Amino acid sequence: MEDSYRFFVGIDWATEKHDVCVVDVGGQKVLERQVEHRGDPLRVFFEELLTLAEGHPEQVAIAIETPRGALVESLVERGFHVYAVNPKQLDRFRDRHTVAGAKDDSLDSFVLGDSLRTDRALYRRVKVDDPVIIQLRELSRASEGLVSEQGRLHNQLRDQVHRILPQLLTLSPAADEAWLWDLLDLVASGSEPARIRPTQVARILKVNRIRRLEADEILAQLQQPAPWTTPGTRQAVRAHIALLLPRLRVTLQQARDCDKQIQVLLNELAGPEPGKDEIREHRDVTIIQSLPGAGTKVTATMLAEASQPLAERNYHVTRTQSGVAPVTKSSGKRSKSRGLVHMRYACNGRLRNALFYWAQAAVSRDEACKAYYAGLRQRGHEHARALRSVADRLLRILFAMLESRTLYDPAHANRLSPVTP
Repeated sequence: MEDSYRFFVGIDWATEKHDVCVVDVGGQKVLERQVEHRGDPLRVFFEELLTLAEGHPEQVAIAIETPRGALVESLVERGFHVYAVNPKQLDRFRDRHTVAGAKDDSLDSFVLGDSLRTDRALYRRVKVDDPVIIQLRELSRASEGLVSEQGRLHNQLRDQVHRILPQLLTLSPAADEAWLWDLLDLVASGSEPARIRPTQVARILKVNRIRRLEADEILAQLQQPAPWTTPGTRQAVRAHIALLLPRLRVTLQQARDCDKQIQVLLNELAGPEPGKDEIREHRDVTIIQSLPGAGTKVTATMLAEASQPLAERNYHVTRTQSGVAPVTKSSGKRSKSRGLVHMRYACNGRLRNALFYWAQAAVSRDEACKAYYAGLRQRGHEHARALRSVADRLLRILFAMLESRTLYDPAHANRLSPVTP
């Protein structure tokens, strides 16, 4: 069916209006217009495309720069074949039609449709993910955002504590522990640090189950002379701390709730083995988590950010999207053996971070990965480059396991990918 497209549609998507251009198999413009991003205008546009294709949506190929969103999902749901392209590739396709550097939305929509007609192999067919995968993607990204927000709030709190009670940071350097927040509640409410009672500190330690510290140790820090501050500074700092503490507790609780929901979704995906005609790619949780270092967050990020290449068992696309595949530049005096090889920057940042931490955890837990990493370091590879190679090795093992539907076996993995680099 993909070889019999009658029309090629380019959509330069935007927030409020989308520029649309439809070309036929000869590259001639059939339709060119703007479509507002609202329910009724979009519905009219979809019906217009169906009428143009005489009721056969599979004969219409649509090019767009984003693989997700309400517009993309609506088109796929109605049977149209949607293809996504990287904006950087679109920039190169645009140079075919103008060498002056001109750029506007209507030109981009035409370039998208025409390049899909001539260079379909460079586009990626979009498929709607399983509903559970869509939920997992949103929650994993929300979890990442909450962790970043927690880090920012911890830094702000630490900065305020350093202004009036720097001695407390010797007990909790990052100011990220709940017992310290409870102690700062007393300070923010107006209690002088030197007058806080031992029973109050003991109660805080008991509630937070802290055994590495004693109440006397904390009281000794509180009774130390505070740095001199200008009049009003202590009151201002206490007010600022009082504003930060509730936000810290809320983000901490939200992050915990988010992690619980992610685990529930992973358990749902790791259900019974599917039947012959069922989708199999979303039952790979158990296989991924059998690998050393692949915890909940790494597994969730891989399924969320690389669901389609995992479903298609496409190792090369996955290693490219995750950034572990290097970029080689070889031309002119640089032969293939002497070309320049550097890190790939055009990739999915979330997937790159997940594989980086996966490799880091695997090196600390698995002897084969540790030996592989040590061999790379002996050859002169830097830490980050060696970890990318470890991640690439883990990906090769993972896709071999996905193809054979087997769990991780260290002995077999070592035969598949030698330890010595």
